Amino acid sequence: MQLFVRASSRLLTSLPVFHRFLLFHRFLLFQLFLLFHLFLAPTTHLAAKEPVRVFIFAGQSNMVGSDSKVKDIHRFPPFRGLEKAQENVRFSYCLGRENKTESNGWVDLQPVNNIVGPELSFARTVSSHIDAPIAIIKVAAGGTHLGGDWNPDDPIGFEMYPLALKVVQQSLKKLEDGGHTYRIEGFMWHQGENDMFNEEYMASYGKNLKNFLMRWRQDLNTPDLRFYIGELCTKTIWGMDLRPRMYAISLGQKEVTEQDQFAQYIPTSHVGVEIGGGVGLHYHYGTLGQLEHGENYATAYLKNIGVEPNPIDEKNILKRLPYSTRKPVKLFILAGHRNMEGERAFTQELASLESHRHLLQPQTKVAYRYSLGGGYQASASWEFMRPAGYYDNFGPEVSFAAQLTKHLDKQIAIAKFTHSGSQIIDWTPEGSMAKSRHLYPAFMDFIKTTQKSLIDQGFNVELAGIFYHLGENDMSFYPYRKDAASRLQAIVNQSRMDLNLPKLDWYVSQQLPTDDKRVNQIDVVTMVEEVANADAHLHHIKAFALPPQEKKLVITTEGIIALGETLAKYYLDRP
Repeated sequence: MQLFVRASSRLLTSLPVFHRFLLFHRFLLFQLFLLFHLFLAPTTHLAAKEPVRVFIFAGQSNMVGSDSKVKDIHRFPPFRGLEKAQENVRFSYCLGRENKTESNGWVDLQPVNNIVGPELSFARTVSSHIDAPIAIIKVAAGGTHLGGDWNPDDPIGFEMYPLALKVVQQSLKKLEDGGHTYRIEGFMWHQGENDMFNEEYMASYGKNLKNFLMRWRQDLNTPDLRFYIGELCTKTIWGMDLRPRMYAISLGQKEVTEQDQFAQYIPTSHVGVEIGGGVGLHYHYGTLGQLEHGENYATAYLKNIGVEPNPIDEKNILKRLPYSTRKPVKLFILAGHRNMEGERAFTQELASLESHRHLLQPQTKVAYRYSLGGGYQASASWEFMRPAGYYDNFGPEVSFAAQLTKHLDKQIAIAKFTHSGSQIIDWTPEGSMAKSRHLYPAFMDFIKTTQKSLIDQGFNVELAGIFYHLGENDMSFYPYRKDAASRLQAIVNQSRMDLNLPKLDWYVSQQLPTDDKRVNQIDVVTMVEEVANADAHLHHIKAFALPPQEKKLVITTEGIIALGETLAKYYLDRP
C-alpha cells in the first residue's frame, strides 16, 4: 500500500498543473459519490424497511373533539405540548358534516379548528414507545348514525361510510405515490350516542357494528384488521338520564367485541368530562377527556403489540408488609366517584406545592391496594402508598395517609375502590337495569379480598371504616339528587350485613352540592344529615371549606389534598 501511495505521488508531481487539477476535481467528485452511498443511501434504505403504521380514527362528535379547546391543554399538565404540531406524525383528515374541514393530503399532526381530538395524545404516546413511523387518517362528524350515515350497504344522510372509505383509500395511495410502504395497524371507533335515539338503530346496533367491521376489512383487504371500540361515556348527562338507551348500545358493542377476536372494547367512562354551564353536566368529553380518550387507545394498542406503556415500578411493590403481627392492622377503605378518584388532581401540580410535595414520595409505613375507574387500573398486590392514578393523577388518599401516620400510633393499611363514571345507584345493592354498571358486588368483594390478604399473612385486621365521598354528578341531576340520601342508606345497611359488621362505621363526606335553581329545591345536605343523625355509626362530614373549585363538580389538586386532610382530621378528632 505504501509503495502504491509513493508511486501515485511521483506520478501526480510529474504531470502538468492543468492535468493535476482535472484529476483532483474528478477525485473530489468520486469522494462525494462515495459519501452519498455510504451514508445517505443506507439511511433511506433502512427507513424503507419499516412500513408506516397507519391508524384510522372515525365516529361522531366525541371522536371529532367537540367542546374541547386547544387553549385549555396547558391546564392539564400530563398533556402540555400537544397544542403543537407533531412533525414526526403524518395526518390526513375530513371532519364535519355540511361544512367539512379537510387536509386534502398529508400534513403534520396538529389540532384542527382549534379543537382537541384523541389522535393527539394517542400519537405522542405510541411514538414514544415504538421505533417506527406512524400516520393517522381521521374521518368524523357529529350527530351521525351507524344505522344510517355509516351504513356500508345503504348509507343515507351524510353518507359517511363511502366518504370515509374514499378518504382512507386516497390517503393510502398518496403514501404509496410517495414511495412509502404501509401497514394498517388499527381502527379506532367512537360512536353510538345518536343511534340510541332511533329505536330500530338502537336494537340493531350489534348487528350493524358487526357488518361495519366486516365491510371495512373487506374493502381494505385487511381480514385481520383490529378494531378498538370506544365505550360511550357514562359520566356524561346521557349516562344518567338515558341510562337504558346507553346500556343497550353498550350491549351491542360488547356482543361484537366478545365474538370478534380482532375487536376490543375500550373503557372510557373513567376519563374526564367537560363541565357545562348551569348544573355542570355535559354531553362531551371536552379537552381533558379527549386527551385521556386517546391515551386509552394508545395503551390498548401498545399492550397488543407486547409493549407495556406504564410498567410497574418494582420499588413500589411490597415484598413484605411493613407491619408486626403482634399488633392489629387498622384497615381504611376509601370509595367514591370523580373526586375520590382524583379526576383533576395532578402530580405535576403537587410537585409545585412546597408544603405538600413530599406526598409524591412513597409512604413506607402504609400499604396501599386499589381498584380505579371501575377496574380500569388495579394494583396486583400491596404497594407503598403514593400517587398511583392512571393519568398522573391522585386522590385524597395520599394526604389522608400522611395525616393519619403523623398523628396516629397505629399500623395503617389503606384500600381504595372508585369509579369516576358511576352514580350512587350503581353502588346500591339492587343496582339498575344497566347490569354491567353495577358496582356493589365488586365493591364488597374488594373489601373482603383485601381483608383476607392481610389475614392470610398472619395479621389481625380491624376495619376502621369506609370513607365514601358522595357522587358529584348525582348532585346535579334532579331525579338522582332527590334519591341520593335513601340510596346511600341502602348501601350502608346492606354492607354491614354482607360484611357481618353491624356497627361498621361509614364516614360520608360531602362537598358543597351544585347550586342551581333546577336542583336547589332538593335540600340534599339536610337529607343526608337526617340519615346520619338516625345512625350512630354513620358520620356526615361536610367538606364545605375546601379551596375554591375552578369548575363545578370537580375539585383540583389543592382541594383534593385538603379533602384527604379533612377526612383524616374528622377521624382523628372523634372521641
